[in-house]
Amino acid sequence: MLTPGKRGPTVAVLAFDGMSVFETGIVTEVFGLPRPEFGVPWYELTICAETPGPIRIVGGATLHTGRGLDTFAAADTLIVPGVPDIESDPSPALVAALRRARQRGARIMSICSGAFALAGAGLLDGRRATTHWRYADALRRRHPAVEVDADVLYIDDDILTSAGSAAGLDLCLHVVRLDHGPSIANAVARRLVMQPHRDGGQAQFVEAPVAADPEDARVARSMDWALGNLTEPITVDVLARRAHMSARTYLRHFARATGTTPIRWLIDRRVHASLALLETTRTPIEAIASAVGFETAVTFRHHFGQTMRTSPSAYRKAFQTAG
Repeated sequence: MLTPGKRGPTVAVLAFDGMSVFETGIVTEVFGLPRPEFGVPWYELTICAETPGPIRIVGGATLHTGRGLDTFAAADTLIVPGVPDIESDPSPALVAALRRARQRGARIMSICSGAFALAGAGLLDGRRATTHWRYADALRRRHPAVEVDADVLYIDDDILTSAGSAAGLDLCLHVVRLDHGPSIANAVARRLVMQPHRDGGQAQFVEAPVAADPEDARVARSMDWALGNLTEPITVDVLARRAHMSARTYLRHFARATGTTPIRWLIDRRVHASLALLETTRTPIEAIASAVGFETAVTFRHHFGQTMRTSPSAYRKAFQTAG
């Protein structure tokens, strides 16, 4: 049980005039709700604003906070959930607050267009970062020193950024996983009725004309079969036969439905299937590679590194230490 009076790390989220409350709601749901059942000091959440007082939000309502940038800059974790205008620079006061927090070692993260504020403060120069796919080109144009990757749900490159709004949940769960280990992060995910690790990136959500087609259902069924048979030697021809299509037709429908290729999708699924084994067991890497369908541990390590930007051993060490 949690020791009475023991305080958890502080989290501050920035509110701004004209905002949608969805991103702030994500942060509140993960960091703001008390969770005494976990037996660890949970987070202390504060909503801040550049100017304390009433803040107009989408829908005609008003949010009121008495906390300003001093409180925001002093938190252990600072979250910028969006900006009012991606074509405008963050205010000098916000830039100063972010830089103060960075200098003292605070964790700084953004959701969706909040990356523009971090970039405007110079915190993302020379780093990988992401934002909503609709804003990626603008982020590249306005901040050429940032290495923008629009194909992922979130990036942890010391400073943390996430893609479109819902990807903020993935990033927040990642933070819980870092702080409290995979068991607690997975428990929070279950309470949110979401996957602890959401597979794939933003490409699957980019707008594209998709016509209603019964063949798409056959592709979906072949993907379901593949997920249940990851240890099998699965090729495009195998999947196409499961969908009763030619390989060429299958590739076309698969790309239209997912924004990627069957083999790339399969590799990602196999990598993500390995995460729980790395987080919660001492199973040798070679055995994990086989258990999720890779022919060799060398192939597993290669694809794991490309997908997760770390090695299986380093991932295991980080999360088993955190747990």
